Amino acid sequence: MGDGGPTGPFLRTIEWDMMDKRKFFPLSMLSSFSVRCALYPLTVIKTQLQVQFRNDVYKGMIDAGIKIYRNEGVPGLYRGFWISSVQIVSGVFYISTYEGVRHVLGQYGANQRAKSLIGGACASLVGQTIIVPFDVISQHAMVLGMRAHGGKNGAVNPLGINFDKESSRLRITRDIAREIMRRDGFAGFYRGYTASLMAYVPNSAMWWGFYHLYQDELLKIVPPWVSHLLVQCVAGSFGGFTTTIITNPLDIVRARLQVQRLDSMSVAFRELWHEEQFHMFFKGLTARLVQSAAFSFSIILGYETIKRVSVNEQYRHLIKW
Repeated sequence: MGDGGPTGPFLRTIEWDMMDKRKFFPLSMLSSFSVRCALYPLTVIKTQLQVQFRNDVYKGMIDAGIKIYRNEGVPGLYRGFWISSVQIVSGVFYISTYEGVRHVLGQYGANQRAKSLIGGACASLVGQTIIVPFDVISQHAMVLGMRAHGGKNGAVNPLGINFDKESSRLRITRDIAREIMRRDGFAGFYRGYTASLMAYVPNSAMWWGFYHLYQDELLKIVPPWVSHLLVQCVAGSFGGFTTTIITNPLDIVRARLQVQRLDSMSVAFRELWHEEQFHMFFKGLTARLVQSAAFSFSIILGYETIKRVSVNEQYRHLIKW
């Protein structure tokens, strides 16, 4: 419970047992899909920046967006979107795990930040286990046909997929999945799984932890008339910025493991260091920061709005918009 000043006390956090799940789940899936539709081009741009050799193809985020659009139009910015949109399903498991773990820990007296850290980590573990195979396929689709120059890591069609401008997205996706299975078996769909866990489990734990930290600190300094939902959205963006800066090199290693089919994380780190030196900490960072800030703001806007809409009647008088 928070102190709303002149507006009276209000709920800082709407907990799992306070909501009508029949409203929450369908609205959550709709919100997640809408956000991914709007922000997916940033994911494509980020991935292509991460796998290119130095700056041979694109000079930065804006340059990449312009060149992709000029060469392929809007479809180029949505490469691999439909297979990636399966994340909506994993998102249901993610948020259910997060809220469920928070609920259990709350029964044992854990504080808000501990619940957020542990819940975020567990949620990411479940979510990544479901989504990594689709992530592997979608990342191959994102970079397929990307122009590259120089450097042994410049190749962006390591599976040797035959395609042209007339090839349908469904056929390309099917061919990528079939080739992965032929070469590596089922394990091929979990290439980079360890790197994904190392990148996203701490990322998720820190993001939720920072989200509640920033929210608490912002509520101490903003006037009581300021929208609580706005405070939460800003806190989400700050949390996204912070975790993105900390985990950027791990995300690049994950992307390269999955797309360039490197043997291990140590090999990926060595090659990345050889190519980029200290620039590895900033490669694709601008695109990731913009993506993370926009994604965090949008996700929290949808998530916290849906929680307010789904809250049970007995708690509605404690809701502050």
